[in-house]
Amino acid sequence: MSLFDHVTPGMDIYNEEIFGPVLGMVRVETYDEAIRLVNSHKYANGTAIFTTDGGAARRYQLEVEVPMVGVNVPIPVPAGYLSFSGAKESALGDLPMRGEDGLRFFSRLKEVTIRWPEPGKQGPLSLVFPANR
Repeated sequence: MSLFDHVTPGMDIYNEEIFGPVLGMVRVETYDEAIRLVNSHKYANGTAIFTTDGGAARRYQLEVEVPMVGVNVPIPVPAGYLSFSGAKESALGDLPMRGEDGLRFFSRLKEVTIRWPEPGKQGPLSLVFPANR
């Protein structure tokens, strides 16, 4: 996986849609700036927020116009049977499939994957997807 930190609008990595093991991290000062940035982008495939604020996480997953959302998880859809395809210019074909390969293909579903650290055990930010133990 490749990680690009401090990505900003205007950079090729911000303006292009990349499929592969790549994570571009865009940092913002305010919650409202984050929502504007995500919702104004021409692509809408997946996004993630890293926060310890449950209220901000809940608002984010409801307010972003992206079908795959991660909360404290860098890759919002890690399993093939979950939703895949984007919105806006990220959509594939006339009828973008989501979830169970077309059972609800006229719906606009949103998958939200969330991970919260154990209370009182906040450590450094982890970009590792949790494994089953």
